[in-house]
Amino acid sequence: MSFARILVPFSSRNYRLFFCGQIVSLLGTWMTQTATIWLVYHLTNSPLWLGAVTLLGQLPAILLSPLGGVWVDRLDRVKLLLWTQTLSMVQSLLLAFFTLTGQIDIWWLTGLAMFQGLITALDLPTRQSIVPLLAERREDLAAIIGMNSSMFNLARLAGPALAGVVIASVGAGWCFLIDGLSYLAVLAAIAAMHLNVPKPRAGGRSVGHELRAGARYVFGFAPLRALVALTGAMGLFGMSYAVLIPAYAQTVFRGDARTLGWLMSAAAAGSVLGALYLAGRRSIRGISRTILGGGVIGAVGLAGFSLSSSFPLSLACLVLAGMGGILVFATNNTLMQNLVDEDKRGRAMSIYTVAFLGGMPLGGLLTGAIADAFGLRAATGFNALACVVVVGIFAGYLPRLRREARPILERAGVL
Repeated sequence: MSFARILVPFSSRNYRLFFCGQIVSLLGTWMTQTATIWLVYHLTNSPLWLGAVTLLGQLPAILLSPLGGVWVDRLDRVKLLLWTQTLSMVQSLLLAFFTLTGQIDIWWLTGLAMFQGLITALDLPTRQSIVPLLAERREDLAAIIGMNSSMFNLARLAGPALAGVVIASVGAGWCFLIDGLSYLAVLAAIAAMHLNVPKPRAGGRSVGHELRAGARYVFGFAPLRALVALTGAMGLFGMSYAVLIPAYAQTVFRGDARTLGWLMSAAAAGSVLGALYLAGRRSIRGISRTILGGGVIGAVGLAGFSLSSSFPLSLACLVLAGMGGILVFATNNTLMQNLVDEDKRGRAMSIYTVAFLGGMPLGGLLTGAIADAFGLRAATGFNALACVVVVGIFAGYLPRLRREARPILERAGVL
């Protein structure tokens, strides 16, 4: 790991603009996510509802992201991103309006979460496809993905803690309002960037044909297929603990919104450490070992969290869980971006998006159901054991995956 490598992305004017706009917007996004789960639990007092709202909010994105990937390959990516960010701003301002006027209930929360899921179906494949355009050299792509993960998790570190203070002081509605206004920063940054956007591919084929071609491309190549499957499985078991954190804050630690903020920020702190490690790597050589190590670290963190009754120890365990998760997800993203063909990038990354988005809410629903039946600690312990099994299966396939991926990575000049 080289600390000088961490600063490589900022040599690009476009990336500096992207980073500044996104970090402001992401702070608002994490405030909204924290306020949303706090309101859900406040209105329903049910871990199952926490999982259900998370799943329903992501369901449109899970179902429609492949369709979004087709349009990303056909249309101007920068203009698409401007539209999706504008619609996200509208969604946050609507949440603010209904909450501040006292009209919010579980059905409004669920409906607006599903509206955001529709936006995400196009927004995430678009953002994933813009990331390579921010790299002035192909070998800098891993550093940019690592820095993007750091940016995301720095916001995840500060956003929930800030949201806890705001909720306790003036109420959840102000979190939504701050989030809505934060989108002005990212819209200004995108408008100021000058990107060499590839000419959109002509849409001569039907949308259905394009969808099938993208699926055949991803699932017909073992390394891509394995990365997508691992992303979904680790989201299902390795990250779904997040839906239980409000319940841990209130029932285990007898805390309030500030306690929730501390617990969420601890996981984010671990994610920042893992992402900075990835941003500082000199190359992607040996990166598969990072995936395995991340899976084990995350499982250890979850197991410790399920057993701990000490608040400081629980915070330390969440640091490990967050670190392990980001080592797996950001590494998978780096490998996917280096393995896919440019003319299929939108569709390939949309399938990755489905796995990433789908695993966590499905896992949240499963985890919530287990917690309702057997308790919070049993649900978290089950997830830790499942992570170990998933990583073991991936390790068994790893020699074959390395053989098939090596020629493509060598042609790309990253090995």
